[in-house]
Amino acid sequence: MAYRTENPATGVIEKEFTSATDADVTRAIERADAAFSTWRTTEAAERAAALAKIADLYDERADELAGVIGTEMGKPLAQAQGEVALASSIFRWYASHGEDLLAEEQLSIGDDAKSVVVTDPIGVLMGVMPWNFPHYQVARFVAPNLMLGNTILLKHASICARTAELIEEILHAAGVPQDAYINLFVSNEQITSIIEDPRVRGVSLTGSEGAGKAVAETAAQNLKKSVLELGGSDALIVLDDVDVAETAETVATARMSNAGQACNSPKRILVPSAMFDEFVTGVVETVDTMTVGDPANESTDMGPLSSIEARDDAIAQVERAVEQGATRHTGGKALERDGAWMSPAVLTGVTREMDAFTEEIFGPVAVVYPYDSIEEAVEIANDSSFGLSGSVWSKDTTKAEQVARRLEVGMTYVNEHGTTKAGLPFGGVRRSGYGRELGRWGFGEFANTKLVRVAK
Repeated sequence: MAYRTENPATGVIEKEFTSATDADVTRAIERADAAFSTWRTTEAAERAAALAKIADLYDERADELAGVIGTEMGKPLAQAQGEVALASSIFRWYASHGEDLLAEEQLSIGDDAKSVVVTDPIGVLMGVMPWNFPHYQVARFVAPNLMLGNTILLKHASICARTAELIEEILHAAGVPQDAYINLFVSNEQITSIIEDPRVRGVSLTGSEGAGKAVAETAAQNLKKSVLELGGSDALIVLDDVDVAETAETVATARMSNAGQACNSPKRILVPSAMFDEFVTGVVETVDTMTVGDPANESTDMGPLSSIEARDDAIAQVERAVEQGATRHTGGKALERDGAWMSPAVLTGVTREMDAFTEEIFGPVAVVYPYDSIEEAVEIANDSSFGLSGSVWSKDTTKAEQVARRLEVGMTYVNEHGTTKAGLPFGGVRRSGYGRELGRWGFGEFANTKLVRVAK
């Protein structure tokens, strides 16, 4: 696995990084395991102070961090700045709430014994992180677990090596011991050996289904806890009382954010048949006026995809859908310039017989479906092997909430889609994975909820 910065806007390899040897991996596990005994006993207030300092450093270096994101995976500047701010907020939230989350809980069960539940760390954890949100997705795994007292080995995506180095640099500068957080440029085979090591107590992965299956299998074989956040094919249901033009613009913009490269992007847009044509027109008009260009330019709406391979995969999915009978209204073509450029696409006429109905399209492709009743909309929305999130849009929020509660997903929203905040749980069901991150729910995934009982 080659760790390198290959600028997706130009196709130029700007820097290559040295991968870890097997000896490096062995030593890293030893270091993290040794650090656990001291980091876990460090005062919670001191761990919280380190997380607060991390947030401060994120804020101070926001422009630098955002610029590197654009160079590595093509995210437009404003979106990259937003991601950096979100990562900062996660570290700050756990710095503020961590001590409360660690507080002992006194149980009252009607006897004379003292029964207390304490929250302990479990040891060394392995994190396997993706490229599409290179700071946010690391923060939501790292912040609660450092606050809890676990130590971390972190394998970032191979195209985000510079970001990985910067994260490690910031954490250490903030006071996290060097051996309590170790960045590793490792191969898939080395990841397996790390998970198999008895000193490593759990693993969290955000990524593809294939990677999730491999990690979960290894973890299960070694009786290790795992948390997986995998793919998604989120449904977005529009009800019949919305402002069509305004909602179409909002939804199209949401779908094309990060060039459509988000697990919880609204990939299936369900619209009442009576407004279908008008809505599709609005989506197409919005997409066609987007500026696809240099991620560093503040006027850019959409940058390149993360790699030429990712671009080609998304285009192939569009072409296959069209060959199978779908209608392409715009886009879905490679742009004639160096790098991983693609014009954003809008598809309709996708049926259950087509690959595009069941697969995740990880790119700037909006698929719009008509429906004739709420029952049909909910049926289509739930007719998916994924279950990450979904949303309902309406002026009648009471009605929309009732529909949203019927979606078989981990997260539902009304009049917004994919909102993530430090205090809200994040995660899915079905093929979208298992476990939760963020808030108090993420704090408990890699914790030993221990009963301490004292009989009189």
